[in-house]
Amino acid sequence: MTKPIEHEAGSGNVFADIGLPNAEEHQLKAKLVLKIDRLMQERGLKQVAAAELFGVKQPDVSKMLRGDFRQFSVERLLRFLVALGQDVEITVRPHQGKGAAPALHVA
Repeated sequence: MTKPIEHEAGSGNVFADIGLPNAEEHQLKAKLVLKIDRLMQERGLKQVAAAELFGVKQPDVSKMLRGDFRQFSVERLLRFLVALGQDVEITVRPHQGKGAAPALHVA
């Protein structure tokens, strides 16, 4: 007979689950970087070309894509998306949910 594996359900935010401060900001940045990475892949855009487009150095793009994006603000990541030809829209509205806290979302 196999013993059930003990586990704990995550919150949906790994940064909060491991106890990092500013977990929501880290989660938001991670989602933005994922979108940047996907757009770069879709276009076959190499890191050197992306760095030139973003106005940063190639090693910074490499670090960002490997998850080290602390040096970039949310605003700067949004500017990278604009440089990649994306419209960025920020909508603020009253929270409608019951039970869940207001949150940031990236679509």
